[in-house]
Amino acid sequence: MVAGVNAQEKGDWYVGAGDISNTAWTEWSVSPSIGYGVTDNLMVSAAVNQEVEGDLEVDIQARYFTKGCFLYLGSNLGLDTEQMDLGVGKMFSFSRNVYVDPRLVYNTGTKTTNLGLGVGLKF
Repeated sequence: MVAGVNAQEKGDWYVGAGDISNTAWTEWSVSPSIGYGVTDNLMVSAAVNQEVEGDLEVDIQARYFTKGCFLYLGSNLGLDTEQMDLGVGKMFSFSRNVYVDPRLVYNTGTKTTNLGLGVGLKF
């Protein structure tokens, strides 16, 4: 199986899970997400997160695709500008509909840089 760069297109739907940003390897969790290709270069998505003893959170995300990579912006549903995630990544497909999207993400609140990795299906 060979990985290729996945072109994002208007009208594509994305269903994904998983994110290892800012978590220890023993604390990985599944964060279900759904996204939509608004234009050929822009995907918006929402992800649901819940820590073991925390509240349920909904995060919104955007990926702007350019020159084979994407620019990433993530925030909670309230668009808290003090806790935004800014990053860059690349989306790879392993078959017609399966993708992974590794990204390097900077959090403006904690002032940390982390690795993010999502997996999912494209329709």
